[in-house]
Amino acid sequence: MLLRTADPFRDIDRLAGQLLGTTNRPAVMPMDAWREGDVFQIEFDLPGVSRDSIDLDVERNVLTVRAERVSRNGDWEMLASERPRGMFSRQLVLGDNLDLDRIEARYEAGVLRLSIPVAERAKPRRIQVGGAEEPAAIEA
Repeated sequence: MLLRTADPFRDIDRLAGQLLGTTNRPAVMPMDAWREGDVFQIEFDLPGVSRDSIDLDVERNVLTVRAERVSRNGDWEMLASERPRGMFSRQLVLGDNLDLDRIEARYEAGVLRLSIPVAERAKPRRIQVGGAEEPAAIEA
């Protein structure tokens, strides 16, 4: 039987990379997603991010959200720095049942909210069932 011993430094590095991001992998923004009737709602937490730095792209069925929190420059001594700065990025693969041409985005109080309606072709619909027609009599 093999036992894996825990390396606390590796775990700390992994956690810091997930929270703060790296130059190769930007920090992830926290997200909530839910469905309200025929609309999917997605919210991303982006406190301190300028609306102008938010970039949304849709290619095929992949939604990419990018944002940047810029570092403050000045002539001072930083006493504590716990909030991540730099580029944030998140990609979501969206289903074919969503109408990607009608995505709406709002940014308010540090929260980016996307509303994505369900595509008409994906909504449940009622199909009328017809009866069998009676065969017509053939006259000779």
